[in-house]
Parts: sequence; structure tokens; C-alpha cells
Amino acid sequence: MSEKKIQDQSLEELYAEAHEHTINVGDVKIHAKRMGGKFRNLKWASNLLWLVFFIGPYFRLGDRQAVLFDIPHRQFHIFNLTLLPQDIWMLSFVLLFFAILLAVVTALAGRVWCGFFCFQTVWTDVFTWIEEKLEGTPAKRRKLEKAPWTAAKIIIRAKKYFLWLLISLLTGVSFTAWFTDAYQLWIDLFTLQASSTAYITISMFIAGTFFLAGFLREQTCFWLCPYARIQAVMIDNTSIVPSYDVKRGENRGRLVKGKPTSADQGDCVDCNQCVAVCPTGVDIRGGQQEGCIMCGLCIDACDSVMEKINKPTGLIKYASWDGIMGKEELPLFKRPRVWVYSTILLISVIGVVVGLSGMESLELKILHARQPLFVIQSDGTIQNRYTLKVLNKINEDLNITISANNEKFKGLILLGAEKKINALHGTVTPVTIFVKIPKKNLTETSQSIVFTVSGKDKEGTFYQSSRESVFIGPKR
Repeated sequence: MSEKKIQDQSLEELYAEAHEHTINVGDVKIHAKRMGGKFRNLKWASNLLWLVFFIGPYFRLGDRQAVLFDIPHRQFHIFNLTLLPQDIWMLSFVLLFFAILLAVVTALAGRVWCGFFCFQTVWTDVFTWIEEKLEGTPAKRRKLEKAPWTAAKIIIRAKKYFLWLLISLLTGVSFTAWFTDAYQLWIDLFTLQASSTAYITISMFIAGTFFLAGFLREQTCFWLCPYARIQAVMIDNTSIVPSYDVKRGENRGRLVKGKPTSADQGDCVDCNQCVAVCPTGVDIRGGQQEGCIMCGLCIDACDSVMEKINKPTGLIKYASWDGIMGKEELPLFKRPRVWVYSTILLISVIGVVVGLSGMESLELKILHARQPLFVIQSDGTIQNRYTLKVLNKINEDLNITISANNEKFKGLILLGAEKKINALHGTVTPVTIFVKIPKKNLTETSQSIVFTVSGKDKEGTFYQSSRESVFIGPKR
């Protein structure tokens, strides 16, 4: 039955269906009813964001993937940006940002991540949609579960499991493709040349997706997801979450055709549709519960019934408990948690921005030799030894030249940098050089010296990096 036809059901049909759902609500597997509405449409729209997960690895930038997390070579390519292990400190700010963002969203609007964006929710929604197309309405699915294994049942289940496995396979391959060349991965898989790591990763995702989204479903949200455990302490009476208007809805009572309602009867007609559409089987009328993923589908169901009986919609709506009870709500800028979360978010964003703006395509680090600190040559010069570590972050090897300032040092001689050095891309190239300065030209025991590396790529773009070190001589 389509979502549109479900909305056209009469109140008597809904009551009959509610009776059946009440009988089966304790089943191990919950078969949620699908009903159209604004939150169902929003849910489908948010599900589409996961298309990026499937198609993202196939976008190219030059001769490589646009986004590639190349763990074997310790390089993260994000469009024109290349991150190496030396930049991993920025990851802490990124993780901090998303962790606090999740806390902010939870504090303000509850588990909307779970309801609209979580991969478990999205994949389960797709799997149950396939199940409904093949097996029918929740009542038909329960009947099929209890039916003996006939040829018809085997064929239906085989089709369903095949489609589930196909989606699970695409999920596993898509995840793996973010960490290796996507096109080459498919070739390696078909020719059985892929690495054992790829096969193991894909197999784990196939099994995980198939069983978590296909069989465990809401049990994953109840028992395996840690977020379900901590979200209760992250929301308060000011959080905007799906809420049942107790004042308006109670006392509940069913409508009987031709019979007037009592004076103390509320707007809730006890049709049980809010429970029937809930993916986790929660009765929102009992208040906030651990299983509620705040997808808003109960709002669509309730609004549909209210329209049938010519009552105002919004008996179940996104609202805070203070708002439901008629209390005055504090504006956002007066809530301490909002200020704390915002401050941490700002710090994390500043950290990422500063890190990205300060990144160089060519980085230089200098290590001065410790033993010996200097050597007195027979010609009267003082020699220091340095190890220059050149980090080339561009996507090609670079021929670089090394120079040192001689403004303060007259007669400076640079040994080991007479010819261009080939700095390999994506790695650190160490270069050992010696600096010789006549002893008579040294004015202090320790003086600063600046080294510079520079080079041009194939397109003629110039790169340069400078770092300061010290030149050490004997005591004056």
C-alpha cells in the first residue's frame, strides 16, 4: 500500500490496524508503517546526502582521486590540499569541532542526527523500503514471517536478501574506495588482484550492513549505539524535540461514530498511529524515551489523523517541554551551555583555519649536529654540520636549491648543496650540508643563520621555505 493510500484510510480502518499493531507491538522485530508527510519527505531528502559516500571516490583531480585517504603512503588528499602526518594535529581540532557540534545539536534539538542522518537509520530505512515493496504492509510481513517456507516465500525472501546483499556490497566497496584508487579497486576486485586488506574490509562491511540494517535494525539503536545512552543527559526542558501536548491530548478517548465525545475528553483519539509509524516502536505519548530517534514520523501520523477528524494539527510537534507546559523559555543567548559550546566550536574552527592558512607546500626543518657542535679546520675556518629535512607536499617531485644568508657572515661557504636536490613528493627528503665561516669573521659564539630551499614545479610555480638555525663557534 502506498504512502498516499495509507493517508486516505478511514478512522475505522486505522482503529482496526491499531488493534493489530497493539497485539504485535511486543514482537522481536518491529515492522513500522510508512506514511507520507513533511518529515518523511525531509527524511528522504537527508538520506540523499549519503549519495556522496557512494559517488565521491569517483571524482578526479588531475591524475588522482579528488579525495583520497592514502594511509599506506600516509597522505590525505582533499582536492588541492594534501595533509601529511606532520599536519595530523589539525585532526584533533576537526574531531573536537564535530564532537561539540553533535553536542550542540543534541542540546538544542535532540537526536536529529539519529533520526535523519545516521548511517544505521538511513540504511535501515532503505532496507525496510525494499522489504515493504516485496512483502507488503506490516500486517502482511508479520503474516509472512509466521507462514511456512513455501516456494513463494523462498522466492520473495531470496529477492529481498539479494538486494540487501547488493547494497551491502556497494557499501563495502564505496568505503574502501575512499582509501585507494576507486577505478583500480574495481579492476583489482574483478581480476582477484586486490589486497587482503581490501577483501577483509569489504567483507566486514557486507556482514555489518546486512545484519545491522537488515535484521538488528532498531536493536542497534537500543543496545549497540553509545549515543542512545548519553543523549538523555544532553537534553533538558528547553531542547526542541518531538513532544506530545499532554494538556491538549488528555484524557484520551476513541471516537465512536454517531456518539458524542465526553466533555473531559482530549484531542488524542488513541488511534495508536504514532506508535505504528515509529521505527523503534516508541509511544511518544509516554514522554521522552531512550528509543526515540526524533525523526518526526509520529508527527506526520498524528497530523494526518487530526486532519481526518477536523482537529488542529500539532498534537505531536517539535517543541520543548517548557513550551508544552506553557512556561517562559529562555532565549538562546541566555543559556550557559550555548555559550560554552559556541566558545569551544569557535576555538576548534580557529585552530583549523590557522593550521590551513599556515600550511606550506614546501616545509623545511633544520637539525644542528650535536657532536661535535663545531669543527676548527686547518685553514682557520669554523665548520658546522646541519641536516635539512625538506617536506614536499605538492603532487610531484621537486628539484630544489639550498642557500644560506651571508649578510652577517663574510666568507660563508656552503658544502653539500652545490647541485639541485630532488625532493620526493609526499615525503621528507634529508640533506646533509656543511657551513664553513672564517674564524676571524665570527663576532659571537652563537649567531643565527637562515637557510632557504626553493624550486619550481613543471608548470613553473615557485615554492620557497626558510628556517632559522644557529651557527656555533669557539668562545671569544
